[in-house]
Amino acid sequence: MAEDGGKMTAGRQAITDTKDWCTPPKIVRAVKWVFGGHIALDPCSNQHSIVGAETEFSLPETNGLAMSWDYATIYMNPPYGSDRSTGTTIKHWFAKLADAHTKFGAECIALVPVATNTDHWKRFVYPVASAICFLYDTRLKFHIDGFEDPKGAPMSCACIYYGTEPSRFADAFDELGAVVYLDGIRLPQQHQLTLLTA
Repeated sequence: MAEDGGKMTAGRQAITDTKDWCTPPKIVRAVKWVFGGHIALDPCSNQHSIVGAETEFSLPETNGLAMSWDYATIYMNPPYGSDRSTGTTIKHWFAKLADAHTKFGAECIALVPVATNTDHWKRFVYPVASAICFLYDTRLKFHIDGFEDPKGAPMSCACIYYGTEPSRFADAFDELGAVVYLDGIRLPQQHQLTLLTA
């Protein structure tokens, strides 16, 4: 479901096709509004992307996980499946984004499947992110290879915001979904941020 392509699996299965699942225009507009019209980095881009970031790492040609994410604003629509060739899953993209926010102070937004009980949400969303928009679309219509998919995604999706202006994020996304602030969320010690080392 990501910009690079792959089967929509929320990270539970291997990628089995090479379609480019691109971000819908309404999400791109909201992201750009939050960032003041400028997206510095899209680490999961492709030839059909309409994100228009200043720097784009196009998959599979460039492995964004191997690149520096020291950018002021980052938008990510990561691969939702696992990649056997690199041994990576969606959790590695979550970890890299959380690290960019905590290490470089990057303002970040990610479009991801709703999987609130997973380890990557517990480690890289709740303790780090500022807000979540649970999108109202029951089947968000991504653009596949440049065209809107009439069927839509088979799972619920959310946009996660890492940054210092959650109210601005809410203003941009409240028409698209239910926005939940994470400020002051209390987590057990075992769920505090621990970034992946591999």
